Formats: sequence, structure tokens, C-alpha cells
Amino acid sequence: MEITGRVTADAAVRRAGEKEVLSFSIAVNDRYKVAGSSEYKEVTTFINCSYWLSMKAAQWVKKGAVVLLNGRLGMHVYINSEGNPIGSIDFHVNAINIIAFAKRGSDKADKEKTESVQGGNSRTAVKEGKDKAGEDVPF
Repeated sequence: MEITGRVTADAAVRRAGEKEVLSFSIAVNDRYKVAGSSEYKEVTTFINCSYWLSMKAAQWVKKGAVVLLNGRLGMHVYINSEGNPIGSIDFHVNAINIIAFAKRGSDKADKEKTESVQGGNSRTAVKEGKDKAGEDVPF
């Protein structure tokens, strides 16, 4: 399954036993027209994501970036310390595609970076920076 959303905070590398996992959260916005009205309602869904294939992706998965993710959906339900049921939507990511980079500081504006994130059978190439003429690259 594929989902697209905006990263809510910089990705963090955690340890789960002897393995590392890249953890981040995305916000998915949905907009629909209310029946019998000309009003639109906007709903935001937050999804917790985990990526086990390459920690190199952490340098690109930053707050504000728009990402297209491929993977599988899951749920986590538990009872908190106050006795209330809590649920979260989890996404086990197989591939990450950066649709729009997070805004960056001007000190990096002239650098060109190319990085590949590999995992499973997929490969995502990520490029940022300026072209040879000094103009911003639109992707």
C-alpha cells in the first residue's frame, strides 16, 4: 500500500534489540464535502512509521518533508496507566520516496547531495541542490 504525508518531526534512529529502526511520524490530510452543505471538512490522521532497511534515510526524513511511503499498515492498541484504551496507526515502511524536501538552512543551499536509500527490492534516489547554471532544481 502507498501513503503520502508530511513528516511531523525529524526521524530518529532507535535500537530494538540488536537491530536499528528509523522511526518517524507523518500527517495525512483528507478533505471532503459535508453532505447537504457547501462546506468542506478537513481531517488529519497521524501515522507512526518504522523503516528497518537503511538508517541513511534519516538525513532526508526531516520535519516538513513530504514523503510517499510503500509498506503495510498495522494498528497498536493498549491500555494506558490511567486505564484508558489507546490506539495508534502504524506503517511498516518498505520504500521511502521524498516528494518535497524539508526547508533547509541557507548554509547548505549551494551544496549538491545525492544519496541512495536501498532496501529490499526497491531503490530510491534522492537529489537536492542547484543545477550547473546556479538555478534551483525543482525537485
